[in-house]
Amino acid sequence: MSATYDVVIVGGGIAGLSLASALAGQCSVALVEAEQTLGYHSSGRSARQLIPSYGPPLVQELTLRTLELIAALDGTRPEPVLSPRSFMLIGDDDSVRERASGHMHPITHARAMELCPVLNPDAFSAAGLDTGSYACDAPQLLEDHRERAEAGGVDIITGAGVHSAQRLGSGWELGAGQEGFQAGTVVNAAGAWADQLAVLSGVEKLGLQPYRRTAATADVDRPLPAATPMVAAADDSFYFRRDGARVLISPSESVPSGPEDAQPYPGDVEALIARLNTLTTLGIRGVHKAWTGLRTQAADGLPVVGFDAEATGFFWLAGQGGYGFQTSSALAELAAGMILAGQGAAPPAGAAQARGPASRTAEALAATRWSIRR
Repeated sequence: MSATYDVVIVGGGIAGLSLASALAGQCSVALVEAEQTLGYHSSGRSARQLIPSYGPPLVQELTLRTLELIAALDGTRPEPVLSPRSFMLIGDDDSVRERASGHMHPITHARAMELCPVLNPDAFSAAGLDTGSYACDAPQLLEDHRERAEAGGVDIITGAGVHSAQRLGSGWELGAGQEGFQAGTVVNAAGAWADQLAVLSGVEKLGLQPYRRTAATADVDRPLPAATPMVAAADDSFYFRRDGARVLISPSESVPSGPEDAQPYPGDVEALIARLNTLTTLGIRGVHKAWTGLRTQAADGLPVVGFDAEATGFFWLAGQGGYGFQTSSALAELAAGMILAGQGAAPPAGAAQARGPASRTAEALAATRWSIRR
């Protein structure tokens, strides 16, 4: 006997969990996740930084709205999810100028050295600073979404990979793990597996491509002060930031991959350490922990959000690329409004009051991408 819901969300990462919390109390919702724990894949391997100057213009606007929504809830939490941490871009004049946006301002070489004195002065000639960037407590944000979702009546089922999905009458029937589900709307928030879920459901895939991104925490001879910005190369060849007494580092690679439980390639982290030890005086001496996540995106680099035009009731919430956390709340707000409107229900409280860049972003995103496969 299948359980019946208005919406079944497939995927328990930041995309699926944030949507579940946005829909909670508005309609009946189940969230199914193949792994035994939520946020196991990319969402559990985040750099934990929300950067308004990072990504194309629409992503930047979604980031601003996400920061606004998280900050509003931080006032109700014992410990805030967000804490200020600037983001600094370094490189040559041309590369920094090309990557800098309205949310980042140029700073002098001397100022960059003041902010991050471990840098080798010869390693860069130009720098930009985004002072509106925030560190994000990703585990706390995931847990907060879970708690809000369950408090609003959302059923969350883990260890339940979807093995069957078909359109039946006016809705969908899914088999996930040992359970059966029926719903008017199925949300594809399956991350790197989003195209696979589409094929399983008899829906044309969108060509979403996962890309590898490796990171590690490392022990250093010279720990970074608490106020040190996150530092990234303008040519996307590395980034690093403080991680307590350690430093978090990444080669910022973007290597195509299949959907998998990605693991670091031998030698990648070691090569990065050798390079950073010439570009900085951190004195990186060993790896504490290394991991690799998958950043899945469409060809145009924009998130995929909306109902599939050819498969009634099949809703895409995927392709966030490397912008998953920093766009999550804004995309959940947008997606929840679209799903509820499709059911003839009111949008989530507060969504209709969005003004300025956030509302323009929603309108622009809807106009440029949806309906899907127009």
